[in-house]
Amino acid sequence: MSFPSVLPIREQARIVNQTLGHRLEHLLPAVMRETGFDAWLIIGHEDNHDPVFNTMVPMEVWAPILQVLLFYDNGSEIERINISRTSMLGLMPPSTWEPLGEKDQWQLLRDALEQRSPKRIGINTSDVIWAADGLTSSLKARLFESIGGELASRCQSAEPLCIRWLETRLPEELELYEQTCAIAHAMMRQIYSRDVITPGVTTTEDLEWAYWQLASDLGLPLSFKPFYRLYRDERIPLPEGSNPKVIHPGDMLHCDVGVEYLRLKSDHQELAYVLRPGETAAPEGLTRGLHEANRLEDIFTESWECGLSGNAILERALQRAHAEGLSHPKIYSHSLGHLLHEPGPLMGLPWQQTAIAGRGDVVMHENTAYTVELRVDVEVPEWGNQLVAFPVEQDAAITADGVHYIDGRQTELHLV
Repeated sequence: MSFPSVLPIREQARIVNQTLGHRLEHLLPAVMRETGFDAWLIIGHEDNHDPVFNTMVPMEVWAPILQVLLFYDNGSEIERINISRTSMLGLMPPSTWEPLGEKDQWQLLRDALEQRSPKRIGINTSDVIWAADGLTSSLKARLFESIGGELASRCQSAEPLCIRWLETRLPEELELYEQTCAIAHAMMRQIYSRDVITPGVTTTEDLEWAYWQLASDLGLPLSFKPFYRLYRDERIPLPEGSNPKVIHPGDMLHCDVGVEYLRLKSDHQELAYVLRPGETAAPEGLTRGLHEANRLEDIFTESWECGLSGNAILERALQRAHAEGLSHPKIYSHSLGHLLHEPGPLMGLPWQQTAIAGRGDVVMHENTAYTVELRVDVEVPEWGNQLVAFPVEQDAAITADGVHYIDGRQTELHLV
């Protein structure tokens, strides 16, 4: 079974840092001017970093003590001001603060702001987008006390700026994303194989640990704890006292898994069928269920449109799905990139298929990535017309050229 190569850590760091340099050089000025901020403050404690901070520092960063970054638009360029002891490895000028100097970090920050007199200072506070809410209450109070009332009055929530910085993918990042998802797809194929699964012995918990171990062996952080479960013909009773998580021939398996590679997170759900003796294919009812889920994917991605909110996209897709007679369609998709959930438009929740205030009001932009996460519930004749869920999830991006799946999508059941 072929497996994409995973680069050595040193080469990963080179690519991550080079990409970050391009983001700071090209994306940062664009999103600051688009959202109308001429200054942006990123402040956080050691070991409790602002989520945005983690996307603005080199891969091999060591960030002790208080972290203070100031970005200022002087009209011709964005000044990158580091008022911390952290080395940014050339991505920002050397720190302006010395621990034994006459002024502490807060005094230096006030000096920098007074010298530049920005009109609109973004700070990372938000009631809606958690990734834009990285400034703690105590640090906000200390900030306002340190810079004084006049400058404090110019501070506003940087929520729109955080969203645009975090959600936007440069063209080279979308190319890197293909590598991330290729590895993620290969990992799912490897777990859905007889190398890992012994029917009658292996449990779904075993698959979770096997996936986690594979990610660890590859040196890849998990996007989240892996999940595996199974669906089976409920008419066939299990022997009394048997473990219901043991995988048997005739079961359909489902995973919800993801890893991080090159600072980009994957998030996938795929389905597999465990062949019975003599079978060479899954029952037609299971195949049809996956294909109906694929049709909902098509309807959903065809509903994507830049400038529309997540709520509007959800409503458009569900109306069309119901009009086509899809069986119990549900959509619950989110943006994806440096972070697993948010900051872009939220499009449904498993328990809410109507407009979601706040997170669902965020609009879609070009050069952003999302999960195509949804399900249909379909009656399977071979299982006595049992209503079976077919949850699927693939990663996709929208650009000026339209929507495309990152490294493709599943259209046929894995066969074990």
